[in-house]
Amino acid sequence: MRTLRSALLVSTVLGLTACAPDPPATNAAGDPLVSTFSIVAVDTTTGEMGVAVQSKFPNVRGIVPWAEAGVGAVATQSFARLDYGRKGLALMRLGATAPEALAILIREDPAPETRQVGLVDAHGNAASWTGAEAFEWRGGLVGQADGSTRAAGPGVVVTGRGFTAQGNILVSQATVEAMARTFEATSGALGDRLLAALLAGGAAGGDKRGEQSAALLVVKPGAGYDGDDRIVDISVYDHPTPLAELERLYTLNDLYFTDSDPADLVPVTSAIARELQEIWTTRGFYDGPADGVVDAEFQQILTDYMGWENYDLRIDEVSSVDLAAGETLVIDREVLEDIREVFAEGRYR
Repeated sequence: MRTLRSALLVSTVLGLTACAPDPPATNAAGDPLVSTFSIVAVDTTTGEMGVAVQSKFPNVRGIVPWAEAGVGAVATQSFARLDYGRKGLALMRLGATAPEALAILIREDPAPETRQVGLVDAHGNAASWTGAEAFEWRGGLVGQADGSTRAAGPGVVVTGRGFTAQGNILVSQATVEAMARTFEATSGALGDRLLAALLAGGAAGGDKRGEQSAALLVVKPGAGYDGDDRIVDISVYDHPTPLAELERLYTLNDLYFTDSDPADLVPVTSAIARELQEIWTTRGFYDGPADGVVDAEFQQILTDYMGWENYDLRIDEVSSVDLAAGETLVIDREVLEDIREVFAEGRYR
């Protein structure tokens, strides 16, 4: 019996060894391969800067995107070296431009030909590098001051203004072309433009090995929650469709972590007030009549309810209304729609 067990154990171990996945690819320096497409950009008018990235690699947020408000942003990929992020930001913080920081980083890198990196600084300077040993298709496009783009092929540092889009192990160069074209054609906040560019890159082919993770990071001094610099910090760790999931999460980020747009504020009519009172009653948040009366008590309950449901940054528009002075109570249209959806779908305890 002992001999049989030993034979079975050996057989099992050999079987597991035979079925074990290949170890991740590494370069001579031992850095893992991060097949990725990304766009790094800055809006010098608003002070926003950030990175959008998708990869056939888990948890890309912890590796590729780096950004520091008022300083710069970096994407390090293709046998990613984290010092391109850490030291790149440090160099720009000390006054180096993005091209100057990149030149120093490449010079100090023991294996620069395996890397791919894009940088922007707070002044709008951009720089991109793709090593000759990065896997095909590899390359990028860098924005220029005249609104054009410049190709960033292997083995050459390319500089420019505003943004740099790059990728490796791509289906084709159509991915970076779509990212650059979409970024320049999209209006709105930097996060909107970065996400649109990334989605376009995926639709144009993306990583030839498929999808696994994605991330979007946007910073601006003091513009995030409670004065934090991060406006957007979204990570999709591992997902069959990370770009679609990133888009869904970006919508949630807009709802919970941005202020109300004045154009989205609508009056709280008696019908809306009655609807909210009925929702509150069903959820055990209110035990009064569903009479549609909009008074100080209703305003306080609505304020508390919005805090309960985490619409923190959209409360001021409700709580600051002076009903006694004849002002009309308002609510954000997006908040109202979400309250309705959560209730209709039973997404509450």
